Formats: sequence, C-alpha cells, structure tokens
Amino acid sequence: MKARLTFSVNDLAETRFAVSPMWEVVTGCRVLNAAAVADPHRGWADQVRPRLAAAGLDHGWLADMIPPVGHLPDFLNPAPATASPDLSDELAAIEATDPEQVRRDLDRLATERDGRLSSRLRSLHRTPRAYLPRIVTEIETYWQLAMAPYWARIRSVLEADVFHRGRQVAEQGTAQALNELHHTVRWAGGGLHLVQRHCAITRIETGAGLLLVPSVFAWPRVLTRSAGSEPPQLAYPARGIGTLWERRPHERVEALAAVIGRSRALILVELDSPTSTTELAQRSGLSAAGVSQHLTALRAAGLTSTHRAGRSVLYARTGLADALLTAQA
Repeated sequence: MKARLTFSVNDLAETRFAVSPMWEVVTGCRVLNAAAVADPHRGWADQVRPRLAAAGLDHGWLADMIPPVGHLPDFLNPAPATASPDLSDELAAIEATDPEQVRRDLDRLATERDGRLSSRLRSLHRTPRAYLPRIVTEIETYWQLAMAPYWARIRSVLEADVFHRGRQVAEQGTAQALNELHHTVRWAGGGLHLVQRHCAITRIETGAGLLLVPSVFAWPRVLTRSAGSEPPQLAYPARGIGTLWERRPHERVEALAAVIGRSRALILVELDSPTSTTELAQRSGLSAAGVSQHLTALRAAGLTSTHRAGRSVLYARTGLADALLTAQA
C-alpha cells in the first residue's frame, strides 16, 4: 500500500518530535502478543512474559485489543501534548477519549476479525466510558511489570534519536531528516510518501503538522496514527535498537568502586537487567541482607529504582547509574 501525506509550509512548521510512553506500551504489547519474538527483543520478552502471565495480563484488555499484526486502536495513542509527556498525562487523555473514537477503533478491529469481537470488547463498544478506567488501570499495571524497570534505558535511546534528528534538521534540513527515518518513508514533491502495507494516512482526514515518534518496539515497521483533527503521528524505529539490550561495558567500575565501594559497584554492574534481591545475592556472592542494605543506599543516591512485580520487587539501574558506569570519550 502506498500513501502520500501532502505538506504546506504551515505543516512543515508544525512538524515536531516527541517521546511517548504509550507508543512503547502499545508496540511492546504487539511484540509480546506475537507467536515468536525475534531479536533484538527476545531477552526482554522472556523476562516480561512470566510477570504478565502471573498478573493475568496475558489475557487482559491490551492482549485483546492489540493484535500481532493489523490495526492498532488509535485511542491508545493520543497525540503527545509535549516533547516528553508523562505516562499519567497520556492515560488521562485515554480515559477522556470520545466514545465514538473508541467505537470506530473497535469497528475496525471487528472488520479485521471477520466481524467478531470478544464479549469484553463488545461491552467496551456499548459503554466506553464505563470501561476506559479499567483499561487505564491495566496499563498502569503493565507499565510497572514490563516497562518501568527498563524505562531509563529505553528513554535514553529514544532521546538520543530525537537529538540526532534535531541536529540533522538543523544541519541538513527537514527533507533529509524525513528521508532517513526509514526505508519506507520518502520526501518528494512537497509530500511524504509512505510505502508500507500498514500505513493509510492522508492530509484530508488529519490535522495540521506531523508528529514524529521514535520507538524501540515499532521495529522493523513504521506505524501511523490519524484521528480526527489531531496531527498525524508516525512512529518509526529509533536508532540504536540493536544495542538496546546488550550487556554494556563498564570501564569505570574500578574508579566508581573507589568512591562507593566494591560491593555497591558490583551490584550496579549486575543490574544490567532488572533483578530481585535474591537473584542479586546469588549472582554477586553477597548475603541477601547485605544486598538489601546496599540497594537501600544506592536508591537513596538516585542510582537504582524499585518496581513491584506481584509479590516480588525488582531493582533497576537509573540513567544516572548508567552514566557513572559507562566511560565517556
């Protein structure tokens, strides 16, 4: 399928980038709902799927609404109001969605499913306002289990992509930046040409401007969203996805150990992926009580964060800890 989005001078002036937590929620769910998860996200999926299953979210609202392929409900991706909205802001927008928008999305899902919707989605279709708060609550739980422990790492990739594109716009112009978003996206003749089976977007049915949203989980596709008078959104694979989950070299461990102690530096190294106190004790050779004490100190210093996963608590490194552990050129 080919689509063309024409641009006026005003549209170009209103084109902007945004980092959206909800785009990562939706595209991450799509990855998890696939029968098989390809690299680079297989390790993440292997960690997250058991947590979601334990919470019953493997058969929840999101699993029901977000197919491995096909239409993604537009109401789950409201236009980001700022360059980096909080999840709470996007959830408030979802809860306030016009019921007719919800029904349009569900009608399209029904068409793709031979006219069939689950009883849960039929209830949502009848009375969207009664069920949107439940969906928001589920998203909050999903976020804590699947996204929050990894968000510092994901966000750093997304923000680095936006920084790169912004510099490219300044140095080479908007057309060049658009041409390098993805091999299916091309700027020519005053319009953005999309060659992608999953894209169907025209200026007639959208608002002004364009929202460009980098995503780690959209890979390998470009995804679009067009709803009413809002600007169209284009979610594209962010640069650096291939190294997102790689275990990173920590060339400053010795220097950091001299400041915070070898045990705490070791714990930070072991937190390349979110981990419980018990697992950290097993990996590091320290006692569980000692690990707990060190984690408390590291959290107070802003170097770790905690995320509840059922009865367990997962610890993750913060962006500050990543910066301390990674050698700077």
